[in-house]
Amino acid sequence: MACVEDISSDDEIHEEVSRTLDEAFLIWGKKLKDKCQEFRLHLVTWNVGTASPPPDVTSLLQLSSQGPSMDMYVIGLQEVNSKIINFLSDLAFDDPWSIFFMTVFSPLGYIKLSSVRMQGLLLLVFVKHAHIPFIRDIHTHYTRTGLYGYWGNKGGVTIRMSLYGHMICFMNCHLPAHIENAEQRLDDFEKILEMQQFEDENVPNILDHDILFWFGDLNFRIADYGIHFVRESISNSRYNLLWEKDQLNMAKKKEAFLQEFIEGPLQFKPTYKFDLHSDVYDTSGKKRKPAWTDRILWRVKNLSQHPSEDGDLSEGEQTISVTLNNYISHMSYGISDHKPVTGTFGLQIKPLFSTPLVTLNPEGEWNAAQDVLISYSTVSEFPSSTWDWIGLYQVAFRHVNDYVTYAWVKDDEISSSEDVTQVYISADEIPHAGGEFLLCYYSHNMQSIAGMSQPFQIQPSRRSEEKELAQENINGIEKLHSPEPYNEF
Repeated sequence: MACVEDISSDDEIHEEVSRTLDEAFLIWGKKLKDKCQEFRLHLVTWNVGTASPPPDVTSLLQLSSQGPSMDMYVIGLQEVNSKIINFLSDLAFDDPWSIFFMTVFSPLGYIKLSSVRMQGLLLLVFVKHAHIPFIRDIHTHYTRTGLYGYWGNKGGVTIRMSLYGHMICFMNCHLPAHIENAEQRLDDFEKILEMQQFEDENVPNILDHDILFWFGDLNFRIADYGIHFVRESISNSRYNLLWEKDQLNMAKKKEAFLQEFIEGPLQFKPTYKFDLHSDVYDTSGKKRKPAWTDRILWRVKNLSQHPSEDGDLSEGEQTISVTLNNYISHMSYGISDHKPVTGTFGLQIKPLFSTPLVTLNPEGEWNAAQDVLISYSTVSEFPSSTWDWIGLYQVAFRHVNDYVTYAWVKDDEISSSEDVTQVYISADEIPHAGGEFLLCYYSHNMQSIAGMSQPFQIQPSRRSEEKELAQENINGIEKLHSPEPYNEF
């Protein structure tokens, strides 16, 4: 398991995640009291060319870098293997790339917040536990543009959400290939913008969001210049000579709907087209001209201003802004003919609310041999439902459905007052081995987690302790009677 630092046991994973969670809850609890805070976002776009995940993504995700860790990871992939057998399997189960990234992130205290798949396009969002109660209104969408809109090999997939009250949208696109199709790429992008409508009267379409991130294999090429001039400029690291003939840069000067999109400087080699498992540009008979096909852009709505819970907002005060900290490619990854590109951002956010909709806690000490109680309270405007439930999770859980057990908030209710409601979970549902766990309140109306407890300990049942002790005795006896290894000198 080379993808992240090796952790030898589930207990060590849970202990590490629990410590990380305690720190995260403490830090963000303090930050929410401040007027503004920085939310760190790491965004990946990668055309993986139907390949399987690589053995290591430490540098791609900057997991070993010093300094504060990311609050959110957004991963947009193109050309995920979508042959009919693979695609049907992935509809029933998580696809290999989703499983891979969940395996990377869950021991680090992140869960998969949302995902959307359209044939070869895959978009994943992972977030630190501490932020989950403050992310609401999560919706996904997709638009096919291949084969006149009937085929999903090209198009766009999006995930939108309210982050501390600010509407954020992430759009992963795969646009038509070939240098002569620049106009078709623009037409398809306009179609995606027009087609993706949301059931929200305040934010009905993509361009209404406070921040829109647009990324993917956009397939824009370098026009006019010949392949020798392009390659020579790249060899001499004189990328600026190629910028003015980049088709996307050229389009941004002419097309009004593109002019509000911002991109960092292209201070890295064009990311297409490479021989597999190398950093050598295409040596096949086609000898494709190198191009910056893989891009990350963003757009901030002109008036990203909202009143806070107390209505306090000074005139002209912007409540959210974006800073690009890093925009690079990763040449060491060679599983496809594209190199991945990442953007690291700081979102300066003034939270528009600082209180979770639901506060919940385990009642008293929990023991796996006894029925247990959960206490929770909600804010007055919370849209509760009889279909709401509370899940019990291991601290390193992967996604909202990765619960150990759950209780219906209405069916399993045992007491209720104006301030606090209690529900119970039977001892039969509690893991006998105990360990570190947390609770999440899932809102049916919101289709998201509305509240999360801090991690807590469940004491193992006596039966589990006796079983563990018996196993230790057996292991000791086997070791005592095992023959000494024979060494011939």
